[in-house]
Amino acid sequence: MNLYDLFVKPYENYSTGQILLEAAGTFFGILSVYFSIKKNIWVYPTGIVSTLIYVYILFNFGLLGDCMINVYYTAMSIYGWVLWSKNSEDHIHVEVTWATRKERWFATLLFVLSLALVTLIYYYKPYIDNQFSMKGTNLGLYHLDWANWLDVLTTSIFLVGMWFMARQRIENWIFWIVGDLICIPMMIFKELGITSVQYLVFTIMAILGYLNWKNSLKEKSTIKS
Repeated sequence: MNLYDLFVKPYENYSTGQILLEAAGTFFGILSVYFSIKKNIWVYPTGIVSTLIYVYILFNFGLLGDCMINVYYTAMSIYGWVLWSKNSEDHIHVEVTWATRKERWFATLLFVLSLALVTLIYYYKPYIDNQFSMKGTNLGLYHLDWANWLDVLTTSIFLVGMWFMARQRIENWIFWIVGDLICIPMMIFKELGITSVQYLVFTIMAILGYLNWKNSLKEKSTIKS
């Protein structure tokens, strides 16, 4: 696949508004990750704008798992916004730590439950696509391609990552890195070229975020000792 097939051809039938909408979602998404790296509370308002845009985009492309996770992102962004505000002395920046054993067990449970829930939703996807009518509808998972199954997986990965981020835990970046890497080929397959580049940028930024948060905690421990 050449650059024309990736970035031009898929958008030939798009309106200018649709292209600008995807570009705006990408811009605010990257801005949100930047603020996250800086442990800045503006990660949440910018993230909310991006996720709401992608709820609309992904629903239209039939990626129900990713669509659901963006709805979840919006809710968790509100939760994280409140939590970060309470835990921030200057109402802008927060301190970070590693997750406790109890939190890791909860994250594992959240991951498994997410896999089950998203798979169940895909099971009912024919019913949803048929405007919530059972007439002529055959339920099942027969309609899923490899990108849909990856969507199920990345949804669960990102759910856990978002929860860890709201809790200000360094592990969140590990989940973002893995999920972002998986999303790059998935978005190319779905002919969302701009979004695939976004996930490439997200991967790089997530690596930087992991190193930044880890070094921040290390510096804090050194100062205390």
